[in-house]
Amino acid sequence: MRAARLIKMVLLLQSRPAMTGAELARELEVSERTVARDALALSEAGVPVYADRGRAGGYRLVGGYRTRLTGLARGEAEALFLSGVPGALREMGLDDAASAARLKVSAALLPALRDAPDTAARRFHLDAPGWYQAPSAPPLLPALAEAVWDDRTVRVRYRRRDGDEVTRTLAPYGLVLKAGTWYVCARAETSLRVYRVDRFTAVEAGGEPFAREEGFDLPAFWAERAAEFARSILRTEVVLRLTEEGVRVLPHAADRAAAGEALAAAGPPGPDGRTEVTLRMESPEVAYAQLLALGPEAEVVGPPGLRARFADAAARAARLYGG
Repeated sequence: MRAARLIKMVLLLQSRPAMTGAELARELEVSERTVARDALALSEAGVPVYADRGRAGGYRLVGGYRTRLTGLARGEAEALFLSGVPGALREMGLDDAASAARLKVSAALLPALRDAPDTAARRFHLDAPGWYQAPSAPPLLPALAEAVWDDRTVRVRYRRRDGDEVTRTLAPYGLVLKAGTWYVCARAETSLRVYRVDRFTAVEAGGEPFAREEGFDLPAFWAERAAEFARSILRTEVVLRLTEEGVRVLPHAADRAAAGEALAAAGPPGPDGRTEVTLRMESPEVAYAQLLALGPEAEVVGPPGLRARFADAAARAARLYGG
């Protein structure tokens, strides 16, 4: 542990002209007294760490010293490619590896380029969770992430949508972060499936190594399954008559892909200027909640129960505003 900290200290000093004891203590997550002891140990080992005394003092490397301890370990190199998603790195337990990798890259850069990481960080940031959602990391995510990296099976307990728990042995192929929710794509017996990570109630890591399917493409697999899921939940057909404004606004009120399909299949407007469309939606309850936003720009023709519900809502609104 101390050896890794000493290497990190050298890399920090190599990537910057000088650092105060407080800055080093913060980066290394130790006390300033420990920083002073580590600097002395490095000096005794032949690394020319020089300490400037006084209020404006700090630590620096002298004589153009350059360490050759900049080769990336495999885990650091893999984490470096995820460094644009710092929240996801923390949740998977990879932030230390990514930090070490960034330090090594910074130490290897020419002095004129050492501000490049900060320049990029000031201009680009990814905030994965959707609006109005408090981000929360599933507690079992790091164990799953470790199994994904190592290609090892895991024994899990999983809570299904109906509340029942099942036990499975999974070969986890990859993790996906979608709108703030983590999913794992894994092989269960002979088929590849998708599981929500926050529904795992137990994960027993350290299983047997498994061989991945040749040519498995995680982005392509996820895109296919996501499209299948989106289609599978649209079980209710709603017939609407839309004004010109309703046609324009429909993709913003309902599922965009389903709205696009409905509008593409629609015929020309009728004599009253309204366009009739058949829209696939998740359920009558979801249809009611989403289509209310269209107000008088959409007339619900069917199913009859949904039309009656909109008629009741319109009558109540008329009584409320009629005076």
